[in-house]
Amino acid sequence: MKNEILIIEDVPEMSQLICMYLENSGFSTTACENAEAALEKLSTGYLPDLVLLDLNLPGMSGFDFLKKFRGEYKASIPVIIVSARDADEDIIAGLGFGADEFVTKPFSPKVLVARVQAKLSRLSATEATVEETLQFGPYMLFCNSCVLKKGNQKIPLSAREYDVLEYLVRHAGEPVSPEVIYNNVWKTQYGDITAVAVYIQRLRKKIEDDPSRPRYITTMFGMGYRFDK
Repeated sequence: MKNEILIIEDVPEMSQLICMYLENSGFSTTACENAEAALEKLSTGYLPDLVLLDLNLPGMSGFDFLKKFRGEYKASIPVIIVSARDADEDIIAGLGFGADEFVTKPFSPKVLVARVQAKLSRLSATEATVEETLQFGPYMLFCNSCVLKKGNQKIPLSAREYDVLEYLVRHAGEPVSPEVIYNNVWKTQYGDITAVAVYIQRLRKKIEDDPSRPRYITTMFGMGYRFDK
C-alpha cells in the first residue's frame, strides 16, 4: 500500500510540483490549498502518513493548523513544514508546535522527497519494534499508530472513532454503559453522552457486515454495549 502524503500549500504551481515528484516516487498525494480544506478532509476519517505544511496560508495559518492537528489527530503522524519563512523564531515555533522538520523555500524537490522517504522509513522501523496490536475477526488494531486494518486494507477512522473502538476492544466481553464510554474516551463526566451512540453507529457501518445485525458491537438493553471478538 502506498504511503499517503497530505500537502497543504496555497500556490497551485508549487503544490502540483510537489505532488508530481512524490507520485513519481511511489507516494499517493492529497493536496489542499488551505488549512480549512485540510481539516474538512481529516474530519471525514482520512488520515495521511505524513503532512507537508506551508505556514503562509489564506485564512487559518499553518501554525494554527499544526496546533489543532496535534491536539485532535494522531500524534505520531510526521509533519514537515515547507515555508519561505526562515527566521529562527519561526523555525523554533514550528518545532515547538509539533513539526518534525522545517524545510525552507526555495528547495530541491528531490531533496524534499528524500526527506519524506527517510522520515517514513525511520517511523516504520520504530513502530515495527514497539507496535502493540489487538485483533478481532479479520481486523487488526495497531495501537501505537492508531490504525485499523482488515488484512492489508486500512479502514479509515477519525481519531474519536479509533478511541471508542480501542476502548471497546480492550474491554471485550464486558457490558459498558454510554456513561462509562464517554467518561473514559472523552475524558469528562459532563457533556452530551448521546455522542456515544453516534460513534457506535459509525463504527458499525465500518466494521460490521450487516450494521443492523451487529456481530462485534452488540447492544445490551439497559446496560449499554458489549464488544464480542
